[in-house]
Amino acid sequence: MPETQTTDEPIHACIERWHDHMRGRLAGGLDAMLHPDVVFLSPIVFTPQVGRDITKLYLTAAGGTLGGDATGDEATDESPSEGSESGSGFRYTKEICQGHSAMLEFETSIDGKYVNGVDIITCDDEGVIVEFKVMIRPLQAINLVHGQMKAMLERLSS
Repeated sequence: MPETQTTDEPIHACIERWHDHMRGRLAGGLDAMLHPDVVFLSPIVFTPQVGRDITKLYLTAAGGTLGGDATGDEATDESPSEGSESGSGFRYTKEICQGHSAMLEFETSIDGKYVNGVDIITCDDEGVIVEFKVMIRPLQAINLVHGQMKAMLERLSS
């Protein structure tokens, strides 16, 4: 079946803005992208996290954790979340977008260990993120990310 891509679907503008955010080039940062009632689903936390503030906290912590071995910078509210697409070990390797949903596969390395995962992003008709799900593999990576995310969340929350 031939693949067709409709660039006027809301997810395309949403993901373009996400990439701008990742590069530190989006005015308003995550506040401009996240719905007030966004749902964040983490590979580390069992229950869904609801709301812009808690989602920003988790994405910022992920930025400090998943940035990879090439960066030692701690994420801040102004810095790109989930590392950076350039200048760190984090990089997106595949992208699938259709309608209101996108799957962005990423790779990085933490403490010399390979981390592979996906960000599954759902937006509304205006291209605002209403759900953000992160899945990670292999098991060693999940265990490593769990420990580092816990420490990063404690630092960001204090």
